[in-house]
Amino acid sequence: MASKAIPVTRSSMPPFEEYVDEIRGLWDSHWLSNMGEKHQAFEKELERYLGVDDIALFVNGHQALECVLEAMELEGKVITTPYTFASTTHAIVRKGLEPVFCDIRPDDYTMDPERIEGLIDEDTCAIVPVHVYGNLCDTDAIEAIAARYGLKVIYDAAHAFGVWRNGVSAALFGDASMFSFHATKAFNSIEGGAVCFADPSVRERLDQWKNFGITGVETCEYIGGNAKMNEFVAAMGICNLRHLDEELAKRKAVAERYWEHLDGVRGVCLSKPAAGTRPNHAYMPVVFDDAFAVTRDQVYDTLMAHDIHARKYFYPLTTDLACYAGRFDPSATPIAANIASRVLTLPMYADLALEDVDRICDIVLGEARS
Repeated sequence: MASKAIPVTRSSMPPFEEYVDEIRGLWDSHWLSNMGEKHQAFEKELERYLGVDDIALFVNGHQALECVLEAMELEGKVITTPYTFASTTHAIVRKGLEPVFCDIRPDDYTMDPERIEGLIDEDTCAIVPVHVYGNLCDTDAIEAIAARYGLKVIYDAAHAFGVWRNGVSAALFGDASMFSFHATKAFNSIEGGAVCFADPSVRERLDQWKNFGITGVETCEYIGGNAKMNEFVAAMGICNLRHLDEELAKRKAVAERYWEHLDGVRGVCLSKPAAGTRPNHAYMPVVFDDAFAVTRDQVYDTLMAHDIHARKYFYPLTTDLACYAGRFDPSATPIAANIASRVLTLPMYADLALEDVDRICDIVLGEARS
């Protein structure tokens, strides 16, 4: 009998009846969008869970990032990283800002603070670092640099929901942090996103921007977008948040099983949580260096031949995307380019059976012996 296919990820979902109970009242109210009861309840639950005073919900993380960039009225250059999903760079460019790319650290794949100051000039207005695979940036170093130069810091925290460092939530760093609740994330609301922010005066503009810039019943004072989270999505978020700690515990067991097999294998570089961090085990990145018997691409092809779906994530760098051809210089970030050419994220989700982890690792290690 053929082995079952293993996806790279699978969405966590609450019990069906729990979700049905959560949305039942919508058939009475008929209030399906425009910041209704479920939307407001989800915001409050997130504020409680994350330990923040303010959070604004959006239809997805990308719109959340675009909105906060606009709400802070940024102009000029933004220092960011090419080792990220396309959304980060796209949001910066779509808001009329110029991305300037900083290389990453080779151990946790986040922006290297030691390279930031050399990229700052009189046109720099902000830094947009990215927490990668649940690994948090060196927030202290980044924010100290930003303070010296009067720059805003907006974190792309799409990978970092549920991560704490030394008891501090990832939502509390910088001027703002954007989270994604996409179906593939460790925590999801089907689709969805949010911004946590330090300055409460930003709240009104965020809420207005995601509703066309409408400021009153008959007034629309600027050109906003439409990025409101609907009630069904908010209800899914409420349900999934109740089960999040249990889901993260399951992910931890999966991660530890991978580490049992792969830790210490020659040519295999694993990314483990830093000391003092409560991780979310969002991804299982493996970097294959020259000491491994075969290339990353060969491992990927072999897994695919067994119907096991890994992902070259992040590859290519955003500076190498076709839509930016000739615009940026990928050679300016050689560490990021090196990691992107060697990284493979293996299947990771809460309900991944440990025997399937064993099978995946057996295939990977079989390549090392080939």
